[in-house]
Amino acid sequence: MKKDKEFFRGALIGALAMFCVIAGGNALWKWASMAGFLPESLSATSEVENKLYLLEQMVDKYYLYHDEIDKDTQAEGIYTGYMAGLMDPYTTYYTEEQTEELMQGISGEFTGIGATMTQDLENKTTKITDIEKGSPAEEAGLQAGDLVVQVDDHKIVDESLDEIVKWVRGKEGTEVTLHIVRGEEELSFTMTRRVIQQNTVEYEMKKGQVGYIYVKEFDEVTASQFETALNDLEAQEMNGLVIDIRDNPGGNLDTVVEMLRQILPEGVIVTTKDRDGTAEEYTCDGAHEFTKPLAVLVNGSSASASEVFAAAVKDYGIGTIVGETTFGKGVVQDVIGLRDGSSVKITTAEYFPPSGESINKKGVKPDVEIEFEQDPNDPEADNQLEKALEIVRQ
Repeated sequence: MKKDKEFFRGALIGALAMFCVIAGGNALWKWASMAGFLPESLSATSEVENKLYLLEQMVDKYYLYHDEIDKDTQAEGIYTGYMAGLMDPYTTYYTEEQTEELMQGISGEFTGIGATMTQDLENKTTKITDIEKGSPAEEAGLQAGDLVVQVDDHKIVDESLDEIVKWVRGKEGTEVTLHIVRGEEELSFTMTRRVIQQNTVEYEMKKGQVGYIYVKEFDEVTASQFETALNDLEAQEMNGLVIDIRDNPGGNLDTVVEMLRQILPEGVIVTTKDRDGTAEEYTCDGAHEFTKPLAVLVNGSSASASEVFAAAVKDYGIGTIVGETTFGKGVVQDVIGLRDGSSVKITTAEYFPPSGESINKKGVKPDVEIEFEQDPNDPEADNQLEKALEIVRQ
């Protein structure tokens, strides 16, 4: 149910991929522009440049498959390696295509059909695992569990999930046909691609009139979805609230600040400091302080923006933090766009919760520590959630 992402300022690539593509591990970030930053030409000669020149000459003279070299791919490898050489897991180079996917992931809005799929490499099958409500996929009749065997004229043989996703993606207003196997049936569904807002917040009323809000990640759309959930639960006269940010890898700093302004008292929410010691404070006026019993669920995969959220609630004492110590990512990345459409995500600052104590490589320690215990007789059982609900009901 929960996936990894990143924590950036201003705004997993793994087994799962949205048909509209989700891009984003543990980051807090913002977007910046490099326009006017770089000189029109670079004339400096360095030892590194000399060595690159020599390597190029050796490849040109000796490499067996020289005629098959893709110069663009080779250059992208240099840029990727340069940023990787910083040995910072949060600093990354993105190609133009990767940058487009990244920015879509930040916004929480995608052009596609609104379905999620996984790929079983051992059995060589591609399966739909989730359908967004109100999406073209839902309207067409696609279902979780459908096996995708063909996209338009592309039959799926041994293509990667990323390649299949590219087939399904496309411009808004264009059509795509998926051929699927459902049980013994072979079916086809033609859908018109459109912009879809990802559902990043789920909520319901639990027993005892305790509201429950699960936040998947902190995208640009999340703050308004959180406000809607909060207002709806208030309208249902909730007596208390549990906010679940377990396995939430983070997202947009502005988003988490906006959400905290809906529950915190007056004061500082979070402070960022760059390498020169320049500080920037994000504050709350306390106009919407949440005064009912509150618990926030966290675990070791709650990172970055999630940790900003949990630390603020803990430091102001407006709620009880329940679960396991969080990931411990207390740094901020800026995403800087380059002239050719590529970009770099680079660590630029450290952030500090209201207490002023760094959580980097430490995490946020819960007030009530409880490890998740799987119940083999009840896969839906959740002992951490039950503990949080118990605390709120007291």
